[in-house]
Amino acid sequence: MTDETRTITIGGDLTVNRLGFGPMRITGRGIWGDPPDRKAAIALLRRVVERGVNFIDTADSYGPGTSESLIAEALHPYPKDLVIATKGGLVRPGPDRWDTDCRPARLRQACDDSLKRLKLDRIDLYQLHAVDPGVPLEDSVGALVELQKQGKIRHIGLSNVQVAQLARAQKLTAIVSVQNRYNLEDRQSDDVVDACARDGLAFLPWYPLAAGSLARARQLDAVAKRHGVNRTQVALAWLLRRSPAMLPIPGTSSIEHFEENLAAAEVALSDDEFRALADPRAG
Repeated sequence: MTDETRTITIGGDLTVNRLGFGPMRITGRGIWGDPPDRKAAIALLRRVVERGVNFIDTADSYGPGTSESLIAEALHPYPKDLVIATKGGLVRPGPDRWDTDCRPARLRQACDDSLKRLKLDRIDLYQLHAVDPGVPLEDSVGALVELQKQGKIRHIGLSNVQVAQLARAQKLTAIVSVQNRYNLEDRQSDDVVDACARDGLAFLPWYPLAAGSLARARQLDAVAKRHGVNRTQVALAWLLRRSPAMLPIPGTSSIEHFEENLAAAEVALSDDEFRALADPRAG
């Protein structure tokens, strides 16, 4: 990336580097409970900040609560330029279980709990983690607007939404980011990415490293060999090239893997490589 494309500004006042970190994997198996090596998780979080990553995206449901607590333990008091985003709206009855609960009262409690765990007076970016089919979207977003008016959150984001749902939320308040599943293989949110670019929103792709089909995996390997990097670094480089709205947040529990992900920002794909990866049949 060039100097001009290394950063993105969220909500007009939060400028961060375009490779963030997602600390979901620093919890236990099934994204449940404490990590097997707490000291290693703390060391990883500190290394993330030491290496200049200044955007960390977590959620109250990671653990639940574990990821947020570890972030505070490792990094509080926080560097001035560090933006910590979190999410509310999913509850965890057990390992690998994710249930939606976006009732306003639940979101208010979730936000208060996140503030305590993160040791913050205000959360810079608070995101609705999902759309609850049992709760009108306007009610859920309205709860976040109320929290914003109370000074508990600075900016509001959405996660796991379609373009029409984003538009509904935008009628209620300023939305600054969207976080959807997106990678080379799963591009169902192409229209959401483009809407974010059009409206000046950040797009945070989760599960960004899927290789997908055999044809695409072969193409990734070929590009990786030319650049002297690995497949996941090429996949991240493609995301960064895909749109100026893109803010990938790859997660890991390994410092070594984190360093590899961070190096993806230095991979400059050619126009032909970018197109071939998007459609490996053309490569």
